[in-house]
Amino acid sequence: MDINIVGFIPALLPVALSPGASFTLVMNSALAQGRKGLLVTLTGTALGIYTHALLIGLGVTSLLVASPTLFGLLKIAGIFYLLWLGAQLIRSGLGAQELAFSKNEKVITLKDAWLANVLNPKAILFYLTVVSQFAGRQGEVSHYLALASVHVAVMAVWLIALSLLLITSARKINTRALKRAINMGGGALLILFALLNLLH
Repeated sequence: MDINIVGFIPALLPVALSPGASFTLVMNSALAQGRKGLLVTLTGTALGIYTHALLIGLGVTSLLVASPTLFGLLKIAGIFYLLWLGAQLIRSGLGAQELAFSKNEKVITLKDAWLANVLNPKAILFYLTVVSQFAGRQGEVSHYLALASVHVAVMAVWLIALSLLLITSARKINTRALKRAINMGGGALLILFALLNLLH
């Protein structure tokens, strides 16, 4: 077994710890519905990561990237999806109310979090170019799933810690202003990520 999990962790950390679409969605969900929203968004993101691992392990990702037309279509779909999510968050921020975790609040669904990860061209390229270097010469599906599990664990620990800090601090400050800042800032970030993907 030539999978290199120890070498993978330092390569993963800058990606897993940097603010991106998943970070933005998790923070919004944690602020909108507390631990329940956090769990749903983390689960959707984790399913997206495992989807990438399966697709690259089965060779589908290589075929996709080898076809400029297919990859271009996926990239455009991902850009429009991030733009839509960003607009939804900004709209939610404009109508922000005092913090009250409830079922009626507009939240990111499991499907939203999964799609945001699966349609992200950077995530596809990360699994194709970086993760594949640590999966071993054979690149077995089980190796990719093991590396994805490490990715999910690191991401979950980081985002849970940040979200719990956010939820705790939200109880002590002006929650309407905080929700407005998180939602509108997060929405603007998603739109920025979409536009950067468009330019690259």
